[in-house]
Amino acid sequence: MFKITRAPNGQVVFNLSGRMDAENIGELETLLSEEARDRVIVLDMKDLRLVDQDVVSFLRRCETDGIQLRNCPAYIREWINGER
Repeated sequence: MFKITRAPNGQVVFNLSGRMDAENIGELETLLSEEARDRVIVLDMKDLRLVDQDVVSFLRRCETDGIQLRNCPAYIREWINGER
């Protein structure tokens, strides 16, 4: 499930929650590509509970592309770091 909020400082925050798998990546990629390139984009994962390998690879690419990962659960952070 995705929830999108815009912060007063111009950040675009995508709140990710629940379970995320490979099927969700395409939808999120579309939403991210529709945002202006000069905006700060944040993926807030405070409520994200379960991901698969494809999502971890996607999140690693997002971070490499300058998208901020906020409130990243420790197990996901370890998994992302393990891929580098």
